[in-house]
Amino acid sequence: MQERNNQISLQSTATRILQELVEAPSVTPCDSGLIITMARYLEELGFETTWFEVNGVRNLIAKQCFSEGPSFAFSGHVDVVPAEKAHWHTDPFKATVVDEVIYGRGVSDMKGGIAAMLSATRVLLSSAEKLKGTFYWLLTSDEEGEAEYGTKQIVERLGEAGVTIDACLVGEPTSHTRVGDVIRNGRRGSISGAIKIAGKAGHVAYPEQTVNAAHIAGKVVAILCDLAWSKDQPDVKTTLQVTGVTTTTDVDNIVPEACQVNFNVRYSHGYCNQEIIAMIERSLASFKDNLSVDWSRACNPYYTSADTEHAFLNLVEDAIVQCTARYPIVNTAGGTSDGRFFANGHTQIIECGVKNDTIHQANECLPINDLIKIEQIYLTILHSFFKDDNDPS
Repeated sequence: MQERNNQISLQSTATRILQELVEAPSVTPCDSGLIITMARYLEELGFETTWFEVNGVRNLIAKQCFSEGPSFAFSGHVDVVPAEKAHWHTDPFKATVVDEVIYGRGVSDMKGGIAAMLSATRVLLSSAEKLKGTFYWLLTSDEEGEAEYGTKQIVERLGEAGVTIDACLVGEPTSHTRVGDVIRNGRRGSISGAIKIAGKAGHVAYPEQTVNAAHIAGKVVAILCDLAWSKDQPDVKTTLQVTGVTTTTDVDNIVPEACQVNFNVRYSHGYCNQEIIAMIERSLASFKDNLSVDWSRACNPYYTSADTEHAFLNLVEDAIVQCTARYPIVNTAGGTSDGRFFANGHTQIIECGVKNDTIHQANECLPINDLIKIEQIYLTILHSFFKDDNDPS
């Protein structure tokens, strides 16, 4: 392991690559030329590359086959959320180093992960070690937005070519207080609902002549908050949060004739979207004459177990232990990610990346030591996955 760490310190180009990536203002879904830049970098390393555009979104599929064997994919996104320059101490689209910390939009989410993986890939391919299997790079510029024309399209293209990935590492920022302390072996599903409640307006002094939509909304909220999620598992819990309650009036002498309740459900892999919808609509059946529900932003959950042959989760855990001397916490917390698009019952998906404490914030930053540490972890994962057991070296 020390030899590999020395390789990193001598050959790492992650900092330089990250600076180049940050200086491209790739606010979603724009890639600012980064998809083509990454294609060129990977071509120099021997990858076959194909980039394509869907509705203005650029995507990249790069492939290098070493020999017969399992397939591994690194999945990432070059797009970032907007940055209000007035709130930054530095130019968000110029990687600035202050006290060994790199500041810039996307350094953590997730251009740092891309830079570290590219540098680790270079070190891997420069070694004399015999490798087996197939290595894919899958990049998009549509993750921070609606994600309709990014990784979803990449997976469809792979399916059309008959490609099923065995293991996928998503470079999202998962760490909490130190690099490698938290990884994700799945994500909860998500679905949003807007309940439109119809009542009858009238003067507040004559409630018997009205149907108060706000009062119905209160009962609806109580039912939603009291739902029991029997299919949850101890380490993955379903949560429902009401995100808004609005009425058609803001005066104090009129009973509101309409009200809307907005909510979001983050649900465990014990459920699917259709079950969530059916369960909630059943619970509100007594109000069916007064309400309707519009559903949106459905994202399916995924979960990768360690209880499988050639468990990728175990490989990633072992790599982190080698590099940090600590086992990571494994959970499915956080929002949604592009990992969901790879979920198919076969592909094992793990998310592993740098700390997420400054993502989507002004002055997003990444210590250089953290960048080097995640590169070490990535390189160890690559060596473990692609090592040919028949190689005497």
